[in-house]
Amino acid sequence: MKDRLPVQNAPSLMCANLLRLEDDLRALEAGGAAWWHIDIMDGHFVPNLTLGQDFCRAVARACPSVPLDIHLMVQPVEQHLDRFLEFSGSRISFHPEASRDPGAVLTRIRQAGCHPGLAISPSVSVESLEPLLADSAYACVMTVQPGFAGQKLIPACLPKIGQVRRFFGENGLPNDIEVDGNVSWENIPAMVGEGASVLVTGTSSLFSKTVPLEEGCRRLRSLLDRLA
Repeated sequence: MKDRLPVQNAPSLMCANLLRLEDDLRALEAGGAAWWHIDIMDGHFVPNLTLGQDFCRAVARACPSVPLDIHLMVQPVEQHLDRFLEFSGSRISFHPEASRDPGAVLTRIRQAGCHPGLAISPSVSVESLEPLLADSAYACVMTVQPGFAGQKLIPACLPKIGQVRRFFGENGLPNDIEVDGNVSWENIPAMVGEGASVLVTGTSSLFSKTVPLEEGCRRLRSLLDRLA
């Protein structure tokens, strides 16, 4: 693919060792993490509860050189959004089907000095989101069902990365496309080939129990160098 954006790493901190989080952050920062991907789940939009505003604050204080990439899996989005607008310069994505007025949410995020993104669930078509994608700063394509780490890839979701990349290209938008869900060593080449430029890495790659983080970061960098 011509004019491919550089591929960046956004480690999913819900997969980190929370009992030694700062050690993990330092290792990932040294290993080239571009964003801290933080999943916010409310037990309503998805059947899980994870991280929150205080966690975001702690991470921002501990490693301010790496910006936050906040993924809201909450419903309604409007009820929770204000808690995260304090993190100026961060990325904030949300699921438009969980919002009463997704266009207004995009505007509120941008006005707060953050970068608004659309999270695209497996059941949601790219075509249905095109008017909103045109007003977004990036997209987060889910290749598993939102809610839990460690799921298997849904292969039918991979072409959606390419669909979003073509839409951005046809509209002159050099926007990032995140891919989130089973971002494994085996799946990364296909994801990057479709146009993903941000990898939300989790238990199937960097946070494997069998490989130290430092080694995982080196392996990821080597893989991305080969794919460039």
